[in-house]
Amino acid sequence: MKIIFAGTPEFAVPTLQMLIASDHDICAVYTQPDRPAGRGRKLQPSPVKTLALAAGINVQQPLSFKDPDDIRQLAALQADLMVVVAYGIILPQAVIDMFPLGCINVHGSLLPRWRGAAPIQRAIMAGDTKTGITIMQITLKLDAGDMLLKEEYTIGPQDTSSHVHDQLAQLGPIGLAKVLAQIANGTAQADPQEEALVTYAEKLDKAEAVLDWSQPAPLLARKVRGLNAWPVAQTLYQGSVLRIWQAEALPHTSALPPGTVVCAEKNLDVVTGEGLLRLREVQLPGGKRIDSHAFLNSQSPHGIILG
Repeated sequence: MKIIFAGTPEFAVPTLQMLIASDHDICAVYTQPDRPAGRGRKLQPSPVKTLALAAGINVQQPLSFKDPDDIRQLAALQADLMVVVAYGIILPQAVIDMFPLGCINVHGSLLPRWRGAAPIQRAIMAGDTKTGITIMQITLKLDAGDMLLKEEYTIGPQDTSSHVHDQLAQLGPIGLAKVLAQIANGTAQADPQEEALVTYAEKLDKAEAVLDWSQPAPLLARKVRGLNAWPVAQTLYQGSVLRIWQAEALPHTSALPPGTVVCAEKNLDVVTGEGLLRLREVQLPGGKRIDSHAFLNSQSPHGIILG
């Protein structure tokens, strides 16, 4: 098949790698324009662009598809199918309808649960025990297209969003390869999503990173995992932001106020609205990520109230 690939971040890279290694003709890669990054704010290509250029593939970076010339240029490629993975640009109906074999998307959740921008993080914070990828047909409505295939992943009790992200990125090409084979032999079947089961994964906000110690420890532990590696859970420690990278909920009770640090048996525990949250890995401003034992070697936080 003659395929156009559209994607931008690291999540999309394994799927593009699979397509490059396949027998399909990748006639172009569409990715978002280069963005300033780093201290020098120099323009940086997306991970997808870097891979495509290394493979000698034609790269296009329109700001959107509002310009008719961009749509005409896309149509001139005469591709059979468009594959989209975390592209980040909304496709108009003219683009969706352009390809004889369709326009399909690899999405990081088990639809219809967690449509939207942050499905991995929301699944972990909600306490879901499984997630995965869904390959679906693209429609104008966000992540609402008919589903072609799902690949499941079991969320472990210590899994962070960054870990699950990497696991799902590897599931994407596995599922897509199956769907492409089905499309090629005419056996692909698309099932509609059940609207009653839809949930939305709102985009993460930095304000969500601040922990509310009046909440139960299990909820806070999920939040720590869900916000790793961005924006990272945090609290105020003696006027400085303490980032919390790893934590564990404990059922122990305490009569102390929520947010109070309890250092028993060389552990860094915090009283919550229900149970204790044991901080496993933390980071002070200007410092490295360190485990709680290293933190306690240089700090004496017992009895301090965080937040």
